[in-house]
Amino acid sequence: MSSRPRAAWPLVAVFTAGYLAAYLLPTIVGRLSVYLGLSTAEAGLVGSALLLSSASAGFCLAGRVETYGPRRPARIGLVLAVLGYGCAALAGSVPLVVLGAVVGGFGSGTATAVAAAGIAAQRDPHRTSSLGLLSVSATAGALYLTIPHLGGGHRLPFASIALVALLVWPATSRLGSPVPAGPVVPASGRLPHRRSGLVLAGGMLVWSMAQNALWGVSSRIGVDQVGLSEVTIGAVFAAALGAGLLGVMGAGVLGARLGRAVPIGLGTVIIAASIVLSSSAGDLGSFATGEILWNTVYPVVLSYLIGLAASLDVRGRWAVLAGSASSVGVACGPVLGSVLSEGAGFPVMGMVLGAVTLLVAVPVTAVALHTGGRPLVPGSVRRRGGAPAALLAVTTGAVPGAVPKLGAPEQAVTEISLPALRRRRLVRSAFRTAGPAGGGQSNAYASTSDR
Repeated sequence: MSSRPRAAWPLVAVFTAGYLAAYLLPTIVGRLSVYLGLSTAEAGLVGSALLLSSASAGFCLAGRVETYGPRRPARIGLVLAVLGYGCAALAGSVPLVVLGAVVGGFGSGTATAVAAAGIAAQRDPHRTSSLGLLSVSATAGALYLTIPHLGGGHRLPFASIALVALLVWPATSRLGSPVPAGPVVPASGRLPHRRSGLVLAGGMLVWSMAQNALWGVSSRIGVDQVGLSEVTIGAVFAAALGAGLLGVMGAGVLGARLGRAVPIGLGTVIIAASIVLSSSAGDLGSFATGEILWNTVYPVVLSYLIGLAASLDVRGRWAVLAGSASSVGVACGPVLGSVLSEGAGFPVMGMVLGAVTLLVAVPVTAVALHTGGRPLVPGSVRRRGGAPAALLAVTTGAVPGAVPKLGAPEQAVTEISLPALRRRRLVRSAFRTAGPAGGGQSNAYASTSDR
């Protein structure tokens, strides 16, 4: 029990290094467009190449982290991130920048896959994923406050990601083999909950695509449609990520009290509304409100989605696969946002993305419900133990220890022989018939009840 909290912070550090590139995507795309002379669509393609490379690393490592051990892949990923993003920061030509972004993206995806596998093995995956999102949001928010004041062209965002990866390197020495929090699962090639996992992975792909279609062009909305400066946009993004910190902390405090279905479903509805508000903004107030509201709820829903994927397989395979599918959606997002905004304008883009977000909320919430993502009411305890029974014990004030722990096997059933039970009932009948008023009525009842 005491080893798990100590083992959580290296995972949080590696998670931060792996996720940071996606959080800095708007400033990467914006600066590539401004300082390298790329169009919005071309800059979005570079960001998509980075994130597709990250997703491919996740697909390659799904189910293999425990084979190699977490330390070696994490170090390889961080080295690739330092070399790739460092090359992109130092290069002045577009081909070298693209090559460095792709190499760095593969390193980010490797680090994220290691962190996802380790998070799935934690006793409380949602808490650890919330800490990871809290850390990456704080890091990205600090960078959004400082990067606009330092200049540096396209180099500074890439250099910042490489520096964070370098700083995280010492944490890899504390990574050990993940210890499953539940029962030991035999190593096999078959994935549990295959239907739910596939629906969740596909839903996270579309969900992330819609989110990052807006996130990838948010800076262009602020510049072209609202008329803001880069410094003002950086301040809005920093405030939005700061609100995201509050949202993640609130999600950590809330935990599993409402299950997973309610935060995922309700949160996605709020996200869809904020996407429409932000993309149709005409002044600073509406733009800032949409971005802040969106960034407040987005990491909350994402933390529950990561926890849901981790709960489907204690070995972390669904966590890695769903995370990689989400990275594919993140990679396709900037291209989708650029194409929609250039062809139909930002407001129409927001309406399309909001509708897609609402549609994908249905199957993802259904997976959360199907896998026990909502609290049960008294009287609906399942025959086996596990999360529903444990949750009911908390809500109804049951005696501690009366309900099996999470993942506990079914208790053995003790058989009682009927002859012994019949003799016991005959003895009780004899005592009832004793006394002046016992009479033949009780004897008749005893003789008929034991047949």
